[in-house]
Amino acid sequence: MIRRRIPALLLAAALLLTVPARAVPDSRENFSRSRAYDRQFSDLTTASPFYDNVAALYEYGLSQGRADGTYGLQDPMTVGEVAIFAGRIRSIYRTGDAETGPAAYGGDGGPAALRYLRYLQAEKVLGTELDARLAAPATRAEVAHVLAGVLPAEEMPLINDQIVTEGYASRKFITDVTEYTPYYQDILFLYRTGVSVGSDGTGSFLPEEAVTRGAAAAMLTRMVDPSLRLRPDWTLAERDGGLTLADLVPAGEYVPAPGTREEMDEAVRHMLSGGSSVLALQYPGITASEAKRVMEQALSVVKTYCEQSYNTVYCAYNQAGRVTMTFSAANLGERTEEYRRETMAAALAVREQLWESGAITASMTDAEKARVYFTWICDNCAYDYNAGDKSISHIPYGLFTRGTAVCDGYTGAYNLFLKLEDISCTALSSQGHIWTVAVLDGEEVHIDTTWGDTGSGVDYSFFAMTAAQSWARHSW
Repeated sequence: MIRRRIPALLLAAALLLTVPARAVPDSRENFSRSRAYDRQFSDLTTASPFYDNVAALYEYGLSQGRADGTYGLQDPMTVGEVAIFAGRIRSIYRTGDAETGPAAYGGDGGPAALRYLRYLQAEKVLGTELDARLAAPATRAEVAHVLAGVLPAEEMPLINDQIVTEGYASRKFITDVTEYTPYYQDILFLYRTGVSVGSDGTGSFLPEEAVTRGAAAAMLTRMVDPSLRLRPDWTLAERDGGLTLADLVPAGEYVPAPGTREEMDEAVRHMLSGGSSVLALQYPGITASEAKRVMEQALSVVKTYCEQSYNTVYCAYNQAGRVTMTFSAANLGERTEEYRRETMAAALAVREQLWESGAITASMTDAEKARVYFTWICDNCAYDYNAGDKSISHIPYGLFTRGTAVCDGYTGAYNLFLKLEDISCTALSSQGHIWTVAVLDGEEVHIDTTWGDTGSGVDYSFFAMTAAQSWARHSW
């Protein structure tokens, strides 16, 4: 009697372990690998770059394969097949079962994919834009469009948001996708969420190419399994190992939606210290006037780091609340980075000459070093009375290469010198003017190199002013 009961108990225990957990409405917990892949697809080998993805597609219950025992790795996937997979993913998330959601839309005949498409339309994932293309091979752009809305935003964190925004805006990466590419926002969403990192070293998406079933499996399984999502291995800033302008900025924390000037300063420092010129922020429901205020605040903060040579910003925003700001120097566009590198090289050369000549020594105080640089700038620069809005006299490059500048060029060059000596400083501006605020030997002082250079000689009354003295000459 005892010997007969033991196997029965073991069987009962085994059956209990295979009972699936109760579905939770609208939950990622509904995605589980309920079965093990064991060579069910004869055309899938471990050598395939999509082996893990296709195996996961089977284990998550999203694919049974074909009747002949293959998966069809290299075959094109149709729009209808993409809709089937997307409908199953949506249904599992919403109900815990791949077929419950689409089953309610199967009464009107037509191809099998139609009920999945109607389900996605009922769920507001898609419109009618793909109705006539169910039997056609799906382009990679169409796959992105279908997948972008399958799961809610909270299930698709933007793990690559900053690097994708910067890489795309710089035109170094994802260069085959532009604002004229069909569904380009959906394509970028896949990059931002780690569902795609492109097909080569520059992150090319190949939006017009037909997607293979293997490549589609990779994107589909990254939707349901966050552990499979990828991060781009991109280098945004080229460095030669020497000191760069980015090295002079204390690292800041990325704040996606700065609400105060202090938070904006954190976000700007994160951008500058990372060697980037693009700041991407997220303000759901933002209006045009609010986007303008964000842009103006960001530019105001950037100008306090005027040694970085950024004084112009291009701002774009969309209905989803994404605000993307691209900074440049005097509207120089792509040449900005070239000018910034040459500015740093020139400043380092001047610094080296001053140290080698003995004009600056290790025994000097901060104030003494700062006075040497004040003198050098006044002796080696002339005010550019003809500078227009796009003149390089607005950035340190003009001072170092042409010997001309206006106030932001003067201040940027001077602050660069101070920071090379580890002297803390920032830029302070009033209506139409900008100057330096520095900490010299523990004391905060105001220094105006522009006005110190307006006479026949160097006017040192504009060096190391107190706040009261500075206010009397130019309030802020």
